[in-house]
Amino acid sequence: MKYVVGYRPDERGADAVALAGVIARTQGAELHLVNVTNGGKAADPDIGKRALAMVPADVAATFSSRASESFVHGLIDAATEDDAALIVVGAASNGVFKRFTLGSVANGLLHASPVPVALAPRGYNRRDPLTRLTVMTGMREGWQAVLDVGITAAGRRNVPLRLVSVVEIDQLEQSDFDLNNALSPARQHVNTVLAKAAARLPHNKVSVTLAHGRNIEEAVDGIGWKSGELVIVGSSRLAENRKIFIGSTANKILRSLPVPMVVVPRDFQAQGI
Repeated sequence: MKYVVGYRPDERGADAVALAGVIARTQGAELHLVNVTNGGKAADPDIGKRALAMVPADVAATFSSRASESFVHGLIDAATEDDAALIVVGAASNGVFKRFTLGSVANGLLHASPVPVALAPRGYNRRDPLTRLTVMTGMREGWQAVLDVGITAAGRRNVPLRLVSVVEIDQLEQSDFDLNNALSPARQHVNTVLAKAAARLPHNKVSVTLAHGRNIEEAVDGIGWKSGELVIVGSSRLAENRKIFIGSTANKILRSLPVPMVVVPRDFQAQGI
């Protein structure tokens, strides 16, 4: 299994390599670090050495430079050629430390990639393997593909899996409002999802959380996060088949997260990440 890593000789490039190394160590994958140029400028001959020096010693990695009209298209082409399971990039162009503000490359991938995209928050520098995978599962069509990716990834190396359903209280019907009744459909959904996951993973490796708040940001902040966590979400139902299009809810979740996030294309059927 191979991951394509979008590398640039800057902080975002370092963030991407750090996250790719963590996921690869957890999942037993190898890395292909790709530096995309516009074709009119020769690549620095030492850039590959500096990039590969950032990869953990126990992770197999290669480096290449390729010319393309855009960084996004270059990464997608490399992922297609490699039959990669994941594209990893640094997401932040600026913003609060360890929070997300999408740069043009990350934003472009989240509207075009046919494979899952992992986004490293600004300043990501973890080296140890992942300690938990969290699947954000909504009740709209498409949640099954995201769950399958999470279950497969968790099962590959026996990583604990947490299933989370987020409910935005302010968006619920306010007449005769009762929180327990309002949350009942979400509870039923997470129980269904939990049953599916528990059938494929050891029972002590799966947990479920129903997160709620006045808005998405409040709900996400209240969940509790581990430093070695990775979040997996699905793309919008508006996405083209087997493509990513990040919807409004996923975008709100992304901007509230203190940990890395993977976005899975609609109807994605490959074997995990």
